[in-house]
Amino acid sequence: MDVTMWLLLFLILQRLAELAIAQSNKKWMIKHGAVEVESSHYYLFIVLHTGFFLSIIVESFLLKGGEFNFSPVLLAVFLLLQFFRIWCIASLGRKWNTKILVLPEVPLVAKGPYRFVKHPNYLIVFFELLIIPLLFEAYVTALIFPVLHYLVLKIRIPAEERALSGKF
Repeated sequence: MDVTMWLLLFLILQRLAELAIAQSNKKWMIKHGAVEVESSHYYLFIVLHTGFFLSIIVESFLLKGGEFNFSPVLLAVFLLLQFFRIWCIASLGRKWNTKILVLPEVPLVAKGPYRFVKHPNYLIVFFELLIIPLLFEAYVTALIFPVLHYLVLKIRIPAEERALSGKF
């Protein structure tokens, strides 16, 4: 297996591991009194991220034969994004999740990147949805999925804001 397949496999396994972490965190939070809210749009994230990987596979491997060269600059940006992604997850600790869970009477996290930006993980994912396809020379994917992510966030961020303010 060449480096491109290893990278794709790494990304898919990373996302699956994050879903497992989110599920573990959800169980912990519910055990400590959390309530899941505003979940009706969650399927959009599943469709978006599944479609993202399928699009890369179709565009880069099936249509182009999987032969391309990695840009060192794009690879460096990707690695930097991974650092920021891990920083976001670590900063939230057990409160990190892919779903909207509210722990009553618990203050918002104000450390790590959350000191500077309100929803840093969504910003990072936006750039990942641009950079990752460019690594695979999947230019159509790089154009479509950041826009789709933005459209989903137009639903998600107001839902999170309502939940965090207690107006859900």
